[in-house]
Amino acid sequence: MPTGLKFGPLGPSTAHLCVDMQRLFGPESVWYSPWIERILPAVETIAGRYAERTVFTRFIPPETPEDGPGMWRHYYRRWHQVTRREIHRDLIDLIPSLRRLVPPAAVIDKATYSGLATPALPAWLAEHGVDGLVVTGAETDVCILATVLGAIDYGYRVVIVTDAICSSSDPGHDALMDLYHLRFSEQVETIDTAALLEAWQT
Repeated sequence: MPTGLKFGPLGPSTAHLCVDMQRLFGPESVWYSPWIERILPAVETIAGRYAERTVFTRFIPPETPEDGPGMWRHYYRRWHQVTRREIHRDLIDLIPSLRRLVPPAAVIDKATYSGLATPALPAWLAEHGVDGLVVTGAETDVCILATVLGAIDYGYRVVIVTDAICSSSDPGHDALMDLYHLRFSEQVETIDTAALLEAWQT
């Protein structure tokens, strides 16, 4: 697996986009992703070093299944336990060690898988002159996948930190890492945390 950056070092026009590192995917939730605890130290390191260039997304379920559009209603009838009417509201928040970084880090809420689907995130990136994204968070084969594809469509340089993303499905995670390397090698770079800290000078 590649450990360097194909297109050279990162600079001050790069932002750290941390996807959905919330208690919603921790051990208190039916959506628990066990690997989230393993990647947390890497995410904490990156977000802590680049706090002013970090934006966290939070996945916000609807109040009830019927508040979702189209097939989201079907989805939340299956997962009614995480609708805001039923869930403990604190589970929607960021993991506490990351929440402490806000501010200077920013938080943007979204109701869909892709962070780029909500206008607030492209607006934040434009306001801060961002042209490259370092991506961490959860989950590799759902919200990160959707966000990465959106970032590619926008033309951002995309760097995925391999030891700072996770999924509740090991086969899904592994398949997506293969996909990024085989099909998106001209638009997606992968790197581990240690190499990232050397390559990103702000």
